[in-house]
Amino acid sequence: MWFGIALLVIIVLIILFAVGIYNRLVALRNQVKNAWSQIDVQLQRRYDLIPNLVETVKGYMSYEKGTLEAVISARSQAIAARDAVEKGGGPTSKSIRPLLGAEAALKQSLGNIFALAENYPQLKANETMQRLQEELSSTENKVAFARQAYNDQVMLYNTTQQEFPAVLLAGAFGHHPVEMYEVEDKAAREAVKVCF
Repeated sequence: MWFGIALLVIIVLIILFAVGIYNRLVALRNQVKNAWSQIDVQLQRRYDLIPNLVETVKGYMSYEKGTLEAVISARSQAIAARDAVEKGGGPTSKSIRPLLGAEAALKQSLGNIFALAENYPQLKANETMQRLQEELSSTENKVAFARQAYNDQVMLYNTTQQEFPAVLLAGAFGHHPVEMYEVEDKAAREAVKVCF
């Protein structure tokens, strides 16, 4: 009889332990999703500012149509890549790489537009342009902070999955490592220069 009770206690403890691991992994996965949504909010803010920037610059840069079209195209590709991440249920190894590439192209095209704007003194003095510069610079900082918070949550989630005894149950519970939001292109790691 004591053997049966001891066995039952052991089974209950194992179940409670597994439930604890499962709950911890779910909480961490939700924190990763929350951190991703913070990046998403800042990316959307950047995407919303770009049409205003293009409209402000369009009148001054009549000869730079290709640069403006490149910014619009890069924005569209970045939005599509971000939407693919969302449709896929959040960031995965397959969905985050295209987003990183699209974001690098967008940053490069924005950098080009600001570099060309240096040649237009009236544009540099335009109040709307100065406000947009400031907002884009602020948004870039917020994206960087959100990316750091996301990467911290991803590291914690991935580490917890790899620790014993969670490593025995993580895959069975449907938890898989999440990829960090890292920029591989060294030029893309540079902040967009918005100084006039």
